[in-house]
Amino acid sequence: MSHEVSTSPMSRPHWRALLALGTTALALSACGGDNDTVTPPPTVTQNGTAQLALLETTDLHYYARSYNYYSDKEDKTVGLERTATLIHQARTEFANTLLVDNGDTIQGTVLGTYEAQVAPIPATQQLTMYKAMATLKYDVGVLGNHEFNFGLPYLNQILGGGLDVAGVDPAAATPANGPGFPMVTANVTSLKTNKPLIAPYVILERNLTATMADGSKGTVPIRIGVVGITTPGIMNWDKDKLDGKISTQDGLETAKKYVPEVRAKGADLVFVLLHGGMSASGYSANMENPGYYITKDVPGIDGIVMGHEHNVFPNRGANPSYKFDGADNTKGTVNGVPAVMASSWGKGLGVINYSLKWDNTAKKWSIDTTKTAVEVRNIQNGTEYVAPDAAVIAAVQALHDKTRTYVASPIGNSDFRLASMFADLGDPSALQVVNQAQQEYVAQYVQKSLPQYAALPVLSVTAPFKAGYGNSGDYTNVASGTLSVVAAADLYLYDNNTINAVKVNGAQVKMWLENAANRFNQIDPTKTTDQWLINDSKTGVQPGSSFPGYNFDAFTSPDIAYEIDVTQPKYNVNNPSQGGERIKNLTYKGQPMSATQEFIIATNNYRANSSAPFILGTGKAFDIVWASPDANREVVLNYVKGKQNITRAANGSARSWTFTKVATAGKVLFKSAKDSLGVAQAAGLGNISVERADDTGINAGDGSYTVYRVDLNQ
Repeated sequence: MSHEVSTSPMSRPHWRALLALGTTALALSACGGDNDTVTPPPTVTQNGTAQLALLETTDLHYYARSYNYYSDKEDKTVGLERTATLIHQARTEFANTLLVDNGDTIQGTVLGTYEAQVAPIPATQQLTMYKAMATLKYDVGVLGNHEFNFGLPYLNQILGGGLDVAGVDPAAATPANGPGFPMVTANVTSLKTNKPLIAPYVILERNLTATMADGSKGTVPIRIGVVGITTPGIMNWDKDKLDGKISTQDGLETAKKYVPEVRAKGADLVFVLLHGGMSASGYSANMENPGYYITKDVPGIDGIVMGHEHNVFPNRGANPSYKFDGADNTKGTVNGVPAVMASSWGKGLGVINYSLKWDNTAKKWSIDTTKTAVEVRNIQNGTEYVAPDAAVIAAVQALHDKTRTYVASPIGNSDFRLASMFADLGDPSALQVVNQAQQEYVAQYVQKSLPQYAALPVLSVTAPFKAGYGNSGDYTNVASGTLSVVAAADLYLYDNNTINAVKVNGAQVKMWLENAANRFNQIDPTKTTDQWLINDSKTGVQPGSSFPGYNFDAFTSPDIAYEIDVTQPKYNVNNPSQGGERIKNLTYKGQPMSATQEFIIATNNYRANSSAPFILGTGKAFDIVWASPDANREVVLNYVKGKQNITRAANGSARSWTFTKVATAGKVLFKSAKDSLGVAQAAGLGNISVERADDTGINAGDGSYTVYRVDLNQ
């Protein structure tokens, strides 16, 4: 299929860039324009059939290489370098393909951070991610919410210019160094011009390889319309960069406006690139994931490509993410419309394979819906992975090498060991610097941009994300001395968590901590037999369900103090009469915390968005006052760089909680890393001793952990 292109005038700067890069685009034709030339279509004299495979990548998040830069190790489970192999395979399999990218492409790994912030690329240089994508000859893409993370001037630069919006010089970039394929987004408007920030859609003119009625091979032209829609949440997540410069419109209403327009301009097929997912729980204006309602309420869509939620559709496994009426995981349709969402980070390639029929009398294409097939192809199959693509590797190699050097570079120094082996028992050494970084970051933003909350105290919670569950080495363990960028990854495991700030009252703070205290089993002080403290299948026992360490949120501030009474029953937010109250003597600045006093809590997006039902109760939601686009890990890294010298006295000794003292008739045990008693002693936890050097045969132990004893009466 040849790459002849028809586009609206707003997207022409990007196609000038494409032509300058020497791609296989052959001609330009404006939607509504009259001065561009078009390559004449081939002469067709009979009916025919053709196949067209729409190929999708989404939420690549700058995972160009199969590599984890924080651990400095290969990671075969991710990376465009392997998705590229699936793309090449599909192009071999299918005579005609259309390759689209569904956004959230330029931010996510340290590669993107390096080019945007560490060593910003000049306007004369193409973004390395786009250089890698150029080896695959993408046809069209949409802006995701993370494309706005580094601000509009940077976005203008990497798109090759053309953004006519306040604070941006549209001519300050080089068109030849844009993406190399058109970008379309219909529901983001420049307040300066009151027009779409970039082209709302594109109509691509293609020549399909077809089988003609007499059995011969022929070439038949087709016009493919692509409408781009992103999530309106950018105005919340990147408010400080976008407020007063752009506006966003509802995804469903945008689709209702532009799909008929594209169809009326002669598109044979119309696709929607939605940087969003889908929910069927009720439509609301400007909803984040409107895919279900777009397919339900907008006629004339031949296929929808989704993303943003990092899920898979269709998913033909036992427990698909989308199980509501209208989402058919078997057929790969939503409300009858072929739909695909190909995970994230280059893990999969979405494929919608269409069977098309050409009516030569009507000069019209139609879809044989009975033969449409939808799937997500994975780079991983069991323990096997597809091979990486040499061209993508080569395109990224220079940046890859620079980034590896960068993550090994020093960011500061520490006079103590930051470790999580005993975080479950109150050691703050691996948590406090994270909380301090989050608290400072949110407090500064509140004072600058949220004056309505300026009088509220800002607190922070975090959890021991590495708490021994994966294996006996699965603990944060940053040695004293020079700290590198990699240390930030050890302190904050999840690189896709972003800072969120929620407003809560004192009663909700207590509920939050009650939920966290479910990490512990109920201890009967009269029992003479051994009891396991932690409710974890690896480091304790699992009576019913395990409570992972990453949910054990804790404060590490001298302003907050509380006790955890593990002799009480576990908290049940939805049935308090059946649950216990483990949080005792909760105080703020030495006084009992008022149930009505309000606070801002710095946390992460996952806790803010998904944990409310477990903390506040079923059907409840946190009042999120700010959803920052910045990763918690990067905030921690920048905090350490700013402080330079991290000390135990200032950054690793503020223990906010203790166990309520109780004498037990038997031993209270827990497992942790071997040879780590010194970590507990250095943190001042004098009530811990070694019970057994290894856990062989104890609670299904394999000998890799040490069994420790805690005296709850000290």
